[in-house]
Amino acid sequence: MKTRFAIIGGGVAGLTAAIGLRKIGIDTTVYERSPVLRGIGAGFGMAANAMQAFDYLGLREGVERIGHFLNSYNILDQYGVVLAAPDTDSIAANLQQKNFAVHRGDLHNFLLSQLPNEAVVLGKEAVDVQQEDDFVRINFSDGNSIEAHALIVADGVRSRLRQQLLPDTSPRYAGYTCWRAIIDNSDIQLSHGSETWGAKGRFGMTPLVGSKIYWYACINSKADNPLYRDFRVKDLQAHFSGYHDTIQQVLAQTTDQELLWNDIIDIKPLPRLHDGRILFIGDAGHATTPNLGQGACQAIEDVAVLVDTLRETPTPSEAFKQVNRRRLARTRYITNTSWQIGRVSQWENPLLITIRNMLMRITPEKIKQLQLRKLLNEDFMAINKK
Repeated sequence: MKTRFAIIGGGVAGLTAAIGLRKIGIDTTVYERSPVLRGIGAGFGMAANAMQAFDYLGLREGVERIGHFLNSYNILDQYGVVLAAPDTDSIAANLQQKNFAVHRGDLHNFLLSQLPNEAVVLGKEAVDVQQEDDFVRINFSDGNSIEAHALIVADGVRSRLRQQLLPDTSPRYAGYTCWRAIIDNSDIQLSHGSETWGAKGRFGMTPLVGSKIYWYACINSKADNPLYRDFRVKDLQAHFSGYHDTIQQVLAQTTDQELLWNDIIDIKPLPRLHDGRILFIGDAGHATTPNLGQGACQAIEDVAVLVDTLRETPTPSEAFKQVNRRRLARTRYITNTSWQIGRVSQWENPLLITIRNMLMRITPEKIKQLQLRKLLNEDFMAINKK
């Protein structure tokens, strides 16, 4: 099966797709608008379902080497009292995989190392696309264009091509803004991941390999708030001053230069993930808020399902229909569930918070873990497969 696929976007979704497609003999090239390709951001979780997908693609061992094994990720109140302690190992036992936290830059470098240099073309911004019966033409901002048998759109939540093909799919603001950083763990010696819920927002942290910590903080706000655009570490320290000591230690170890800030956005679930010879994957197809830790995980699942489908159905348009059927319901569930969790976890009303926290403490763990169990116990490779 020798055919030419073009991928727009050199992030995790695009690079993983190029690796998977090349492994089954499909000539594939990634086009990335940035002149330099590096992992933008801080860190993210690679849950057991993502590791299963990496395993299918022959990449699991390499990812495990750059990941920090996570055997727990507790939800705490602002004083450090445990509200929920999901046993992610037992929940994901059927997948026979473990959960990891990964530095985004490390994952990018690993994925790039699996591709030949000619497979990734930098400084090429796709501006529009035309689809014919037998090919897709992609036009770039430099005035050049290419033709491909199929196109995979993997250029993120603000995808220009998705917006052209599906005009009613603009990103939506989740109602809260977020700071992230990766800092040194030598003094703090953080050994377990957690997320803290309080009246002034959420604060999450997890260890990474190389004695590092990835942390994030979410605060309710209007979009693109000029007040928060200029926030520094001292401002975050003042904002979260009533939270437990570990948060204070993490912020004290952070410099202003290490801070990254952006509003949290997703896209309302799309009516479909394909358009003829064009397929949307990762954030371009189903961007989700980070509340389930599934953004990158779902991109990896997309690729595993795509490769699995193309092994049996080499015609791009027909294969993309099948991928849409296998992926649409699951990604919708994750996007919608993550949106709802974000709403509840960002509550500011003291009475509602008291009730929420009390219910979380007294509810049996099996009940609290129903959403995780549905997510991790479901064999995504088998969903709607003929």
